[in-house]
Amino acid sequence: MSDVEVHRRVQAPVDEVWRIATDLESAPQVVRGIDAVEVLTPGPFGVGTRWRETRTMFGRSATEEMTVSAVDPGRSYTVEATSSGVHYLSTFSFAPAGEGATEATMTFGGRPTTRVAKVLGALTAPLATRSVEKALRADLDDIAAAAERGAATG
Repeated sequence: MSDVEVHRRVQAPVDEVWRIATDLESAPQVVRGIDAVEVLTPGPFGVGTRWRETRTMFGRSATEEMTVSAVDPGRSYTVEATSSGVHYLSTFSFAPAGEGATEATMTFGGRPTTRVAKVLGALTAPLATRSVEKALRADLDDIAAAAERGAATG
């Protein structure tokens, strides 16, 4: 699958969007697509933070273990996961967009690591790309709504 990237202007400052996007315990209450999160590492969000995230996709519940592999505090972070012969890489970026706003970007890509995954990926790529884009947009909309509520009340 080629990388999918979505952007959204959020009417909240970067620090509020960052706080919402990195609050793993609250993710199921913020992001409609997330059913549950189990944080596996104690301490603050950073490189090495791991969690199990459960989502319902295509009518089936799936749980994946995620690991933060890079962080530029307040600006971006990268999450990696490997499942069913595919290595997934997600990047979340936040940049000031003037007047207390933020330009939020989510990028997601999957690279097959097995022959079976390569064949299945080639067959399902168009559908998968559309589904991923739709899910990323929904996640970003949910994060934006929570950050905008927080900015309005804070």
